[in-house]
Amino acid sequence: MTTACHASVTSNPVSSDTDRLFKLTPPKSDVSLTLPKGFTATVFAAGLGKARHITVTPSGYIYVKLASNKKGNTIVRLKDQTGNGVADEELDFGSFKGTGIKVKNGWLYASSDQEVYRFKLNGDGTVANPDQPEKIITGLIARGEHEPKAFTLDNSGNIYVNIGAYSNSCQIEDRKVGSMGRKPCPILDSAAGIWQFKADRLNQTYADGIRYATGLRNVVGLDWNTTTNTLFVMQHGRDQLHTIFPSLYTDKQNAELPAECLYELHKGSNAGWPYIYYDQIQGKKILSPEYGGDGIKTAGEDAINPIYTFPGHLAPNGLLFYTGHQFPVKYRNGAFIAFHGSWNRAPEPQEGFYVAFVPFSNGKPSGKWEIFANGFSGGPQNTASGGALHRPCGLAEGPDGSLYVTDDVQGTIWEITYK
Repeated sequence: MTTACHASVTSNPVSSDTDRLFKLTPPKSDVSLTLPKGFTATVFAAGLGKARHITVTPSGYIYVKLASNKKGNTIVRLKDQTGNGVADEELDFGSFKGTGIKVKNGWLYASSDQEVYRFKLNGDGTVANPDQPEKIITGLIARGEHEPKAFTLDNSGNIYVNIGAYSNSCQIEDRKVGSMGRKPCPILDSAAGIWQFKADRLNQTYADGIRYATGLRNVVGLDWNTTTNTLFVMQHGRDQLHTIFPSLYTDKQNAELPAECLYELHKGSNAGWPYIYYDQIQGKKILSPEYGGDGIKTAGEDAINPIYTFPGHLAPNGLLFYTGHQFPVKYRNGAFIAFHGSWNRAPEPQEGFYVAFVPFSNGKPSGKWEIFANGFSGGPQNTASGGALHRPCGLAEGPDGSLYVTDDVQGTIWEITYK
């Protein structure tokens, strides 16, 4: 059980060369999170705006990417200068909205919906020139659906960028009742997959990248697993099986299917979208109804299997493999997943709005998943209705092994610690 104290950011500008540095008042909390015994959650900062992904420098500076502008800026730098576990200093910069942000090898990487930029970091973890980022990738597709470009980096100088499908299931008419699928699906040429680029090369386009993996409808949570030296991603499964094909699926199947899938990817991996989906109840890859499926026919013999599955429509927006030593040994190298929460499980109650954990051993899942941090929604009624006060989105590990969680409803940042 936890207490979540501190909250609301009221910022007053102080003397600064950039005129963007603010002192923060201690925030307060409107929810109390439930955690395993020995863990505590405190509100590190609040009121930031639509806080998406988050990253932490070795020196303890925290950078948060916003999906909407705050004072005209979309990247927030936070620091706890007094050591009391609460951010007391904020600096805002950047002019492009988006989701992705990551510190790697002395650079801060951040994405818009069409580009990826990088900022050089000073030795103390501050950005050297916040007004002049380098553009390393440009011209990525953003066509009104699944636009945010989440990304991660490996240890060999590569960056992996999700380019989400601008469609639910590649129908001739998107989300139209009875509309069949296009085959071959033209979206796969430039979206619905992970593209690999160089982390240090400027102005790369599709022509410079490699379509590393395909058949992924949309990925928001992804991380490089240093134990296996491979890329892991959480896919957002397709929507509206019953809505689009009411004669083939029930309301209950519409709410529960398909699975939210954790995949381990290698160069050339194909997860099968839009032609198949994974049914976690049957434990099978099922032919999509847009391509002649009936909920029973299997397909996708050439597609990879997920290494772990979760109930449908939980919306996994953050994935983090924990490598720290602060938490108990059971969490070492395991996967934390931030489930943003559903909107389309009616008439069943909505679900999600929590951080889950999957134990790993030798690079493979080694036990059942569990809810690690809950209570973000503000109560069972808020969860069931989908009217959550907070929706977990981004995850990051601090240099001391603490876990940071963002919320993109009110812009709250929690720090979870263990003693």
